[in-house]
Amino acid sequence: MPGRRLPLEGVRVLDISQVMAGPYACMLLGDLGADVIKIEPPGTGDQTRGSMGFKMKGADSLGFLNMNRNKRSVTLNLKSAAGKDVLLRLAKDADILVENYRPGAMRRLGLGYEVLKDVNPRLVYTSISGFGQTGPWADRPGFDLMAQAMSGVMSVTGYPDSPPVKCGVPVADIGCALFAVYATLSAYIGAKNTGEGQYVDAALFDSAMAFSVWDICDYWGTGKRPEPLGTSNKMTAPYQAMASSDGYFVMGANNQKLWVQLCTLMKRTELLEDPRFSTIALRLANRAALQDELERSFRTQPKDFWVELLLANGIPAGPIIGYPEAFASEHSQARQMRMEIDHPVEGKVPNIGFAVKLSGTPQQVRRHPPLLGEHTQEVLAEIGIGDAECARLQAEGAFAA
Repeated sequence: MPGRRLPLEGVRVLDISQVMAGPYACMLLGDLGADVIKIEPPGTGDQTRGSMGFKMKGADSLGFLNMNRNKRSVTLNLKSAAGKDVLLRLAKDADILVENYRPGAMRRLGLGYEVLKDVNPRLVYTSISGFGQTGPWADRPGFDLMAQAMSGVMSVTGYPDSPPVKCGVPVADIGCALFAVYATLSAYIGAKNTGEGQYVDAALFDSAMAFSVWDICDYWGTGKRPEPLGTSNKMTAPYQAMASSDGYFVMGANNQKLWVQLCTLMKRTELLEDPRFSTIALRLANRAALQDELERSFRTQPKDFWVELLLANGIPAGPIIGYPEAFASEHSQARQMRMEIDHPVEGKVPNIGFAVKLSGTPQQVRRHPPLLGEHTQEVLAEIGIGDAECARLQAEGAFAA
């Protein structure tokens, strides 16, 4: 509906985060209409401006430009008294603050939740860290790799007897961003109702563990340690990548009806009589033999033949493709999963499209990923800091490294 307000319009977010989980979470809030003010260290700014992915013409990496749209940038030296004073004044009118410093760092700066709660009782203060704010691992530096390794996720990734393999995408980082957003917005709704904000403690480690429903339930139920299965599934078979005459494709006959349909379609009805494969439990127990039998047939034709045939007969299947092919696909284009953002330095910048679609209030790119400190004076003016006071703060080190 033209002119309809975005869901988070009027919500002010202070983004005091760097690298991935925090900035990604705040970008999602910005995409939904929030006024996200990114507080960055003077001089260098967010670490990923110069160190995450392909460098563009300017100082910023393409990774930074894909996680920081719909934000305004303010540079503040939070180690200076003047910089802290500015942040406290910003927090007075903010609804949400997101930070991902090491646990305890904001408190040592005099900017922890207890301090900011006194300034603004309705503030939702979200801390994102590797291992959370409590527990014996809380002080450890935590990145996606460590969270995957120490949560159990890496132990079930890859193939049996292979060296350790991490997930190809940063599931702990992105997962934590998503969990942080839902918890933060829930707390914000609560604060709207009660006038009281709260502290949100989000951790990459916890988020990675939360993704492990099937694996940990399998362990709790059987007492057997979950192991990596490649592309296979713990709960059903066949449901995996299969070899054809010219490469691999994925397919899933993951219930008895589809299993019968698959065997009939492949003209392998003798498999229906094979006692090794008569139930899902038996097919799981004889997974390797099952794969060998099916690939005897699959290897007689190219992968596209099998994908088309299986899909035409109601059996889930698909090709294994890379990112260039995925983003160039007609479906990706129809879903608008690649878009371009106008940038004052870079011109047209490619961005991943919105992962969910809202019918009444479609998400929008309202602001390009900001230049470092681009909106400092604009934002300060909004909280009543004029030119003279700004000059005083500058002299006191509020904006200098």
